[in-house]
Amino acid sequence: MKLEKLSPVNNQLLSDYWAESEHLLSFYQYPYKDESFRVRAHYLREQAYNRKSLCNVIYQYMEPFGISEKSMENLKKLEKGALAVVGGQQAGLLTGPLYSVNKAISVILLSKEQSEKLGIDVVPIFWIAGEDHDILEINHTYTIVDGLPKKKIFDVAPRKKTIASETRFDHSLMKDYIDEIFKDYGETEYTHDLYHSVLRHMNDSETFTDFFARLMNDLFKDEGLLMIDSAFLPFRQYQTTFFQRIIEKNEEISLAVIEKERLLEKRGYGTPIVATEENANLFYVRDGERFLLERKNGLFVNSAANVKFTLEELLQIAEQSPEQLSNNVVTRPLMQEMCLPVLAFVAGPGELHYWAALKDAFEVLDLQMPILAPRLNITFITRRVEQLLFEYQLTFEDVVAGEVQKIMKQFIQDIQEVEAEEKIQRIRKMLDEQYDELLQLLNAKQLHLVRILERNKNYHNMQLDYLSQKIEQEVLLKHHHTIRRLNTIVSELYPNNNFQERVFNPYQYLNLYGFSLITHLLQLPMKIGNYHYLIKL
Repeated sequence: MKLEKLSPVNNQLLSDYWAESEHLLSFYQYPYKDESFRVRAHYLREQAYNRKSLCNVIYQYMEPFGISEKSMENLKKLEKGALAVVGGQQAGLLTGPLYSVNKAISVILLSKEQSEKLGIDVVPIFWIAGEDHDILEINHTYTIVDGLPKKKIFDVAPRKKTIASETRFDHSLMKDYIDEIFKDYGETEYTHDLYHSVLRHMNDSETFTDFFARLMNDLFKDEGLLMIDSAFLPFRQYQTTFFQRIIEKNEEISLAVIEKERLLEKRGYGTPIVATEENANLFYVRDGERFLLERKNGLFVNSAANVKFTLEELLQIAEQSPEQLSNNVVTRPLMQEMCLPVLAFVAGPGELHYWAALKDAFEVLDLQMPILAPRLNITFITRRVEQLLFEYQLTFEDVVAGEVQKIMKQFIQDIQEVEAEEKIQRIRKMLDEQYDELLQLLNAKQLHLVRILERNKNYHNMQLDYLSQKIEQEVLLKHHHTIRRLNTIVSELYPNNNFQERVFNPYQYLNLYGFSLITHLLQLPMKIGNYHYLIKL
């Protein structure tokens, strides 16, 4: 396994963040450097957390999945005062796109790094966004079929927009789905154990979030990754007083985000949240379905759910039934800060963007925004793809820049049956000439004959089009092997004009290299920074 570092993704906000641009850094509490971690750690030591209750909640959540010895060790450290590096993601199928695993790796590596640098215990925590309700974002994955990426959708269409933690799946249909995916992967020495491991976790799960959590726990149990689902009932109950703080300061939070977002747009970074004055930034949950609340005439309302709450009524819900409340993109970071001793939050590019609008919202609640740590960007290069890159004298940057498509286009032009196409064009020209002569012979009054003539001419042209297409297909079929090899390069490294980590799930690579792949990745000298890592497997 070899590691290479490249220049980062072309993202202006991310570039400005790493450059510590004064234009951008005012939107964050801390620049990303060692001194910030020391200052943040000192700040957190002065904050009060109900660590015993928090750790009991995490234990209750993880216990059904099987808590490893390392996870128990980290849980005890957290109870005794350890700080945390936190990252999170939606509960995607087969852990979702690779960036979910990349976030977990980022969280683990950064917690280890800061434990050593600060000389204190820092534990990794993964916050599962089980309260998210957009199932269409998480009900699919991609495989490679005939050298091309193919979307595989698990066809579940709940009648309601239920949250992922309450959306159940049919086990028989899920098994069929997993079978289809592994069939696309192909058989290797690791397939049997990997497949049956996935099936076991699937059968032990009831919801999308269950399935996700069991797989993540399986992949990272030896690293002691702690996990919590934002929708877990005991965790909701732990958040009671925090919900009340958000409700009491609701309008101030909204106004703070609006003003910050306006400034962000003025600086050229757009409006990642599109905040409005009426948005209460909280959902009301009923029968597993979320309804976004708005403030109107002193009330918290949602017309679709036909609910209206006074401030006092909403505070009462927070106290007695906190499971009926759910955070949105604005309040989730605030809730996280109140719940956990967050030394740093590992963020994807989109999260780094919208967190930039939240600093003043933190201050409304007398909180600090944690250090933002951009997650690791990783692309895997298999041995097969590495050989193809060498053969065609291409680099990863060439693939991203579209060089493979240029090679493909030139190759197809070179192999076309030029002589056959020229003959077809001569036939077209002859037909045009003959039909024109026939048209001139017809009397203008014989319109019905003119129409018949035109239809006849169009029919012949359609037949020539068909012939041309068949000739082209035969030529391409003859050279299918070469075309497929070129497609494979693009499909694996830059599928659908996107980075690999945003398309494929990790089981595609675990099937090739086994469970030890995660262990080997965590042993590489990777650290969070202004890089894009290439890992040659």
